[in-house]
Amino acid sequence: MTYRKEKDSLGIVKVPTDAYYGAQTQRAINNYQISGIKFPFSFIKAQTIIKKSASIANMKDKRLDSKKGNAIIRASDEIIKGNLKNQFILDVYQSGAGVSQNMNINEVLANRATQILGGRKGNYIVNPNDHVNMSQSTNDTIHTAIHIASTEGLDGLIDELHNLRKTFDKKSKQFSKIVKSGRTHLQDAVPMTLGQEFSGYSKAIEKNIMNLRKAYFSLLELNIGATAIGTGINTGKNYKKNVITEINKITKKQFRHSENYFEGTAFLNEELELSSALKILAVDLLKISDDLRLLSSGPNTSIGELILPAMQPGSSIMPGKVNPVMPEMLDMICFQVIGNDTTVTFACKGELQLNVFMPVVAYNLLFSMEILTNGIKSFNQKCVSGINVNEKRIKQNLEKNAIVVTALSPYIGYAKAAEVAKKAYQENKTIMEVVLEMKLMNEKKLKQILDYKKMTNG
Repeated sequence: MTYRKEKDSLGIVKVPTDAYYGAQTQRAINNYQISGIKFPFSFIKAQTIIKKSASIANMKDKRLDSKKGNAIIRASDEIIKGNLKNQFILDVYQSGAGVSQNMNINEVLANRATQILGGRKGNYIVNPNDHVNMSQSTNDTIHTAIHIASTEGLDGLIDELHNLRKTFDKKSKQFSKIVKSGRTHLQDAVPMTLGQEFSGYSKAIEKNIMNLRKAYFSLLELNIGATAIGTGINTGKNYKKNVITEINKITKKQFRHSENYFEGTAFLNEELELSSALKILAVDLLKISDDLRLLSSGPNTSIGELILPAMQPGSSIMPGKVNPVMPEMLDMICFQVIGNDTTVTFACKGELQLNVFMPVVAYNLLFSMEILTNGIKSFNQKCVSGINVNEKRIKQNLEKNAIVVTALSPYIGYAKAAEVAKKAYQENKTIMEVVLEMKLMNEKKLKQILDYKKMTNG
């Protein structure tokens, strides 16, 4: 490998000749060999949108030379389209606030813009700090990039949640006439329809969509223009207005300024709100996927009421075994998201005028949304949409359920109903058999009361 020499405020740095990044990025590469985990392209794209918008705003303020500004814009457009992805290789565990990450995008754009103007990489016609980073700071651009990338991530996640909710609605209608035994404390409870059970899943997903939309609205507030600590030092007269306008043109969203730039720079409440919403979603998805695992368990030696699609052999030693692999996959995703929320919670603390832990916040939020989006899509398509029912088993379980005696309590009293249930369990008889044996009610009235379908309607 051949190298060129670049200089920053600390001295000379050797940078690979072919690299579009420069001295500060190279120092970060040398310093942060930590995990090999890099920012997703959605975050790089968000950074680039900011740099392009800032260049346009600076040219409108006549602070940035139009030739240099247009070269930055052209270079930005190339990266937004997906070019030069291999130039963004910094570890997410890096310098506080993401200074290195901000300089990575500044240097790549500066070198590409320099090429566009006929120069060579490293001989900056367009300077990373003076031109690409004009009117900006790491402290407002990284924070703003988190918001832009997160709204993009939420677009996809909310779409998949809508699809999952529609599938649960479809299953709820399909199973509306199937009466089954309810269960509380993992024990038998009063009857319900399988459709009612699935309608609960649908409503839970709907509520999570609402939570995420609230977080989405909060993320539309940007601290861009705050620069270092909120004062807006080194920005042009119309910069704050124009940079938001340009970001909205590119993203086709309705971002707005922070109501208070000092709060917007020192706190990460919007990120915390999003992380909390993702955690709530993860907990609800855990409940749903584990319900499906329990209801399909056995299938011959346990509940076995649902039949999940068989996706792959379930054992390397037990022939014919099939496991609920898609719910298991979703469970593991949810565990990760809950752990990510813990990381984000601590990282959102910050001190004084700045939160310096933004890189790990950005990564964990975007990672959570990515795996939830992909996991929900697979879970929906390869599990929920193909669920079938073992109606014979459902009927058998319901007929054995002594808790249907609850419907008799208004007629024979709680204590006598409990006695009936106990006798039914001990003698392995149905409630109807026991009530008739004990001569507590005539058969005609008993059948009217023990109408399972009517019980599901209150």
